[in-house]
Amino acid sequence: MTAVDSVDLDINEGEFITLLGPSGSGKTTVLRMIAGFEAPDQGVITLAGADITHLPPFDRNINTVFQDYALFPHMTVQENVEYGLRTRKVPKAERARLALEAIESVKLSHTSKRLPHQLSGGQRQRIALARALVLRPQVLLLDEPLGALDRQLRVEMQAELKRIQREAGITFIFVTHDQEEAMRMSDRIVVFNSGRIEQVGIPKDVYERPRTQFVAAFLGISNIIELKAITTTARDGEMMSIRPERIRLESTGYRSADDEVSLEGEVDEVAYLGAQTVYFVRTKAGPRLSVTILNQELPEQSERFVSGDQVLAVWRKSQAVQISA
Repeated sequence: MTAVDSVDLDINEGEFITLLGPSGSGKTTVLRMIAGFEAPDQGVITLAGADITHLPPFDRNINTVFQDYALFPHMTVQENVEYGLRTRKVPKAERARLALEAIESVKLSHTSKRLPHQLSGGQRQRIALARALVLRPQVLLLDEPLGALDRQLRVEMQAELKRIQREAGITFIFVTHDQEEAMRMSDRIVVFNSGRIEQVGIPKDVYERPRTQFVAAFLGISNIIELKAITTTARDGEMMSIRPERIRLESTGYRSADDEVSLEGEVDEVAYLGAQTVYFVRTKAGPRLSVTILNQELPEQSERFVSGDQVLAVWRKSQAVQISA
């Protein structure tokens, strides 16, 4: 079985890049090959122009932060952060200074004498980061490091990780299956599927201009529509993607502009989600569309639709993109 196939990727110095994909898509295997824990059957891995393909992990200027933190339970926070420096024979006074600086960089100086079990999950994650950063690696690999945290703490740590990366100036290669996390943190996103790279780009481009059906469906929510439902000139199998928030609903008497597409249909279901309302519209042309409307207007100032209403789903042609299978 092939875990990854024909992966060709350049990562810029000082970049925060995320490998995004479902379980088994190959992203963690790529991370492990960069770290030196797995060897590629062919191809090369270079770091700053040097071939490191066959170097053992300890000879690469690369560190890894795992989901389980891997802190030594019997050591204090400072001793944990000093550990890598001690194995490199750094003098005691120097390693203490560097360790305390690293702990300060993650805003946890007050915990330096505590044991790991006395820290919260978010604090343990930041100490694991400090332990990796104190060695000043050229590249830091992060394998789903926030996966064990609850949602609120996870969001806080996303902002903290980005701050730390920006201040340290170190290349971060981050692995996650969480699309929102990838969008929030990354300079660029690499979308993996079945061992191959589907698309690489900045978050806005990958989200708004997906190249394939997989990217459109995996990164957020998208309406995948056969072009034949829109135009008679389309060929069989040609597909397009339109995001739910790019569609609006109009009454059936609305006349669409030249730069717009409209599909007639019936509101099938309405879901009120606080900040937004999601409408599901069954169109006469065939596709069932998801339409997201922000609840930002006063209720008496905006037209609302209910199940059973006849509507037009309308969007600008420029906001839909043609995609491949």
